[in-house]
Amino acid sequence: MKNKKIIGRADKVDLPDLGIMDAKAKVDTGAYTSSIHCKRIKVNENVLSFQLPTEVQGKAVVKNFQTKDFFQKSIRSSNGETQKRYIIKTSIVLFGKSYQAEFSLTDRSRMKNPILLGRKLLKEKFLVDVSQKNLSYDEKKTS
Repeated sequence: MKNKKIIGRADKVDLPDLGIMDAKAKVDTGAYTSSIHCKRIKVNENVLSFQLPTEVQGKAVVKNFQTKDFFQKSIRSSNGETQKRYIIKTSIVLFGKSYQAEFSLTDRSRMKNPILLGRKLLKEKFLVDVSQKNLSYDEKKTS
């Protein structure tokens, strides 16, 4: 238990490599892989392209990304169906510390939070207190 930070059921996170700050994220210990809301996910000539709908200074914007650093994996969704999803690696900042994490790209438009933090990211680093939320974000605001 030593050196583990307490994280709540939800938080606001930064994904600096993707230019995303203060994005709403749900902590989900039932999910193994973290995921991020994307649109227009496609591969052409070994290049993965996708769009990230996000907010910049309160305005909705869509950011386009391309990468050759990705792989595919079968993931069981919350409804029990298995889907082939593309996975990217990117950094995420929680409690002022940057972590490398894998995110599956999926349409989360019907979900309340565009980002889901799974066990693979949480393991060995965090303890989840479901009575709390925005602990990392609150710490960031006061520092």
